[in-house]
Amino acid sequence: MLALGFAAVTTASAQSSTSSSNPAVAAKDAAQTQDQASQSTGQLSVQARIRARRAQRRAAAIHEAFDHRYETYTGMGYLRFTPGSTLERAHEYAWNVGMTRYFDERLGVTVDGRGYYGTAYVGSFTNVSGNQITNPAISEYAALAGPTYRFYLQPKFSVSGRILGGFIHGKFSGDLGTNYSGKSTLFGLWPDGNTFAASASIPVDYNLTPRVSVRVAPEYFLTGFGSTQQNSLGFTTGIAVRFGKQ
Repeated sequence: MLALGFAAVTTASAQSSTSSSNPAVAAKDAAQTQDQASQSTGQLSVQARIRARRAQRRAAAIHEAFDHRYETYTGMGYLRFTPGSTLERAHEYAWNVGMTRYFDERLGVTVDGRGYYGTAYVGSFTNVSGNQITNPAISEYAALAGPTYRFYLQPKFSVSGRILGGFIHGKFSGDLGTNYSGKSTLFGLWPDGNTFAASASIPVDYNLTPRVSVRVAPEYFLTGFGSTQQNSLGFTTGIAVRFGKQ
């Protein structure tokens, strides 16, 4: 053991004396270590600059597309609507127009107008004129307003949440003949008149240009005809145009 210990001490001393007697080797090793550290730092710096430039370009594109005070939209819609308490749901198709005033890139207030048109299956009736009534035409017209908030923004698209409330006018007896005007309840339809309406939707916009987008908005639509609630599902779709820089 003494012999092994003496050999180890002798070897360590020789290596130490060799290193101390060769300062050029030690300097070379230190320079290589410093070069490697500099290269690593340089690579990280380049990647950081690339990421920063990408983030700046993305922010500039989002700002260009959504930094507008006003947005107008027009298009069509679809709704599965219950026209009477005992009747099956009807397919209704709509026109839809509106405008949003934005206070920044995300928050705005929307005013919306729409008209729904469809036919309701009421069985088979013959009116006093001898005409058979099976699928009378029905229509509703709504005026709504409420907040819109863009909760996800990208240069090419956005996803928003929108809640609207207002009133709706229903015309259910217009196709029943003059003798049944205002008597739609005889056919199981809701009575003509006005009631409240509310809408909750998720508009999804795909930008064709920084100012023009294609929109699809799945929607829940609530109405109160006949002193009851009609819970309807549908969607609106169309073109939105933005203008007026903030």
